[in-house]
Amino acid sequence: MKKRIQKYFISGLIVVVPISLTVYILWAIIKLTDRFYPSSFLPFYVPGFGIFITFVTIFLVGLITTNILGKRLLSLGEYIISHVPLVKEIYHSIKQIAEALFSQKGKSFRRVVLIEYPRIGIYTMVFVTGVAQQSIQEKTGKRLLNVFVPTTPNPTSGFFLMVPEEDVTELDITPEEAFKLIISGGIASK
Repeated sequence: MKKRIQKYFISGLIVVVPISLTVYILWAIIKLTDRFYPSSFLPFYVPGFGIFITFVTIFLVGLITTNILGKRLLSLGEYIISHVPLVKEIYHSIKQIAEALFSQKGKSFRRVVLIEYPRIGIYTMVFVTGVAQQSIQEKTGKRLLNVFVPTTPNPTSGFFLMVPEEDVTELDITPEEAFKLIISGGIASK
């Protein structure tokens, strides 16, 4: 009886936590944006106006930062941030993850493979993030791939491994499908 209760509770958590966090984050964005852009622009309150303004703001920031003046301003801002202790580490880590996930020209996270981990006979889906440095490959005598092992249900956390290329199994799956599978803990498989 105790194991059944525990099983049902954990199953409930797996469903409730991601949904609750998603709703909470969206609600927080709407409320935060509504504070910065009060409904005084309009003679009446519009629910969700904050989220619309958020999307427009993100679009405009992207538009501005893709021209020469915007790139220079962005570089200046990053220069200032890179001289603030602790903030620079957080900013650069988040920026690297965002670039890897959202950049179309980046090759990180574009290739999904299987490796035997944490032991032989157990497989883990990982993202190839690059090739190990030449000096490391010379020490091991093997061509090593840098891989990111995401965790469930938050794939932005995880850890880094270097795996011999001959030990990876290519998958015919898109990164988006892989993320869905990882976030759902395997429930969202086809």
